[in-house]
Amino acid sequence: MIQRYSRPKMAAIWTLENKYKTWLEVEILVAEAWARLGIIPDEAAEDIRARARFDSKRIAEIEKETRHDVIAFLTNVAEYVGPSARYLHWGLTSSDMLDTAMAVLFKQSMGIIIDDVDSLMEVIKRRALEHKYTVMVGRSHGIHAEPITFGLKLAIWYDEMRRNRRRLENARDIISYGKISGAVGTFAHVDPEVEAYVCRHLGLHPAPVSNQIIQRDRYAEVFCSLAVLAGSCEKIATEVRHLQRTEVLEAEEYFRPGQKGSSAMPHKRNPILSENICGLSRLLRSYTGPALENMVLWHERDISHSSVERVIGPDAFIVADFMLGRLTGILDRLVVYPDRMQHNLDLLKGLIFSQQVLLTLTQKGISREKSYRIVQKCAMEVWDGKGSFKERLLADRELAEYLDPEEIEAIFNIDYHLKHVETIFERVFGAGQEIREGRDIK
Repeated sequence: MIQRYSRPKMAAIWTLENKYKTWLEVEILVAEAWARLGIIPDEAAEDIRARARFDSKRIAEIEKETRHDVIAFLTNVAEYVGPSARYLHWGLTSSDMLDTAMAVLFKQSMGIIIDDVDSLMEVIKRRALEHKYTVMVGRSHGIHAEPITFGLKLAIWYDEMRRNRRRLENARDIISYGKISGAVGTFAHVDPEVEAYVCRHLGLHPAPVSNQIIQRDRYAEVFCSLAVLAGSCEKIATEVRHLQRTEVLEAEEYFRPGQKGSSAMPHKRNPILSENICGLSRLLRSYTGPALENMVLWHERDISHSSVERVIGPDAFIVADFMLGRLTGILDRLVVYPDRMQHNLDLLKGLIFSQQVLLTLTQKGISREKSYRIVQKCAMEVWDGKGSFKERLLADRELAEYLDPEEIEAIFNIDYHLKHVETIFERVFGAGQEIREGRDIK
């Protein structure tokens, strides 16, 4: 397990103690359900509830002999319970308890991840509103395209995280199923009412049908939703890294007093947090392969999935929780340089307004092909260092036949590109959108 990335709430879920605690609760509920059905004495169920305990070290000792973790666990619990322990695990197979308990742990973990996404979205929204009209150049293929605002970039991230949240909620619903149906899912030695009772008290749904296990497409959906989330985190982190490049330097990670960027070069301020997120995203996405392969098991179940899930279950949630916390911190304290954004916007000497010239000419009745040729000719002269785009347009005799200087001057008004910013923000952050998504981010 990736302990170094554990944050307290998530780490608490994936401790050995909490795993055994959840196992024990499943076993106790099963005993209570049998007592309600009159199959075991009420006194036995009460005794199990009152006396059941476990000792992790003792379980490890027993497992050295049994080579079976569940039997070792039950043996240790029986040592505490006494004679009533004969009713523990009544009619169950190991996976009844294991998969039902795992559903509880997954559901709890997904709740934390969803809360993390909420916190991240709140920060993104605040920074988006702050920079709604912070103008910068938009880039395609890494090349200057047309003006945008930094707020619009953030709005895209917000909207994507909202989709991630919906996927995570769906995955939480998909995984919130337990099974207490016996060795091959036929309820031969256990009553369906036992399953219903246990699941109801754990906040789960009974699986409509199962074999020895909960079907692993449910697990695969969880890991795939986390993988998509990781892709979104890496997308944002990569953008921060690009914006912090020396040649760009439109935004950068907060650099703490006393922080060091390089052991060799004292001047360095590196985007190490964003780079860390990119690396962890690769790791988190890698868990989807094993999760998908775990869907295919022999007949009613084999054990090939078990060793995989012991690793990818805790690790995926711990990494996702850590990444989201780190990304929230990066964006919360991201240093933005509007002056540098303006400087970079002007680097191409007005070429970013070329499409407006093109469209203005076509509105004059000139063919698109001819308009494109005229505009591109002037643009290539700017690329060759022959002045600004406006200067080349004003000097072009062919263009002068169609556009007067006042019309050319009007083309370079930045407000033209910002006229629908409010509309976009309303579509992303407006009350109607929040209601449609079933959320209310303040």
